[in-house]
Amino acid sequence: MDILKLMEQRHSVRQYKDIPIESEKREILDNYARELSLKGGLAFKIVYDEPTGFDSTLARYGNFTGVKNYIVLLAEKNKDEAVGYYGEALVLKAQEIGLNTCWVMLTFNRKSVAKLAAGGLKLYGVIALGYGETQGVPHKDKPKDKLVEIKGEPPENFDIGVKAAMLAPTATNQQKFKIICENGAVKIVKSGIGFYADLDLGIIKYHFETASGIKVFGK
Repeated sequence: MDILKLMEQRHSVRQYKDIPIESEKREILDNYARELSLKGGLAFKIVYDEPTGFDSTLARYGNFTGVKNYIVLLAEKNKDEAVGYYGEALVLKAQEIGLNTCWVMLTFNRKSVAKLAAGGLKLYGVIALGYGETQGVPHKDKPKDKLVEIKGEPPENFDIGVKAAMLAPTATNQQKFKIICENGAVKIVKSGIGFYADLDLGIIKYHFETASGIKVFGK
């Protein structure tokens, strides 16, 4: 499926059906998680059929129900952007094979999940995974002119990259980023102070680069 179509179809889902993920889909995700971890210098782990990661007051506060599968985002310190970049690649792979997801930074049982961290690795968060009760709903966007700044002629497919970046999930839908195109060179920077802005930047860059084929300057 076209990557932009996957991005359009994928929405955050917090309620999940009690349906196990099939072995063939687990194999696809596990292999891809290992591949991405090698590329990014990360240590992603996928946990299946284990509900304690979302058995907490925080998870209930976050309206999560039925979560028994999740991707554990582990890496060394100061790898926020890489975690976002390669984590979103895994999210879209899950969407491609018919599963739903949700990035979760706070509202999960951190004490339970932290037991999987070892060797000084940092637990950045998790991604809920499984068959959603619904397919979720699109998030609201800021006006395009608040997110994009262009000087000179943009490269081909720039608008496709912008559309993809605007589809990217960000913490509490803050969209604290700006895409700057100057004489054909593109960079994406944080705009103001936002929660998990560095991790969000990785997600946004993955969307922009993958959909447009344009490499972001300074990555």
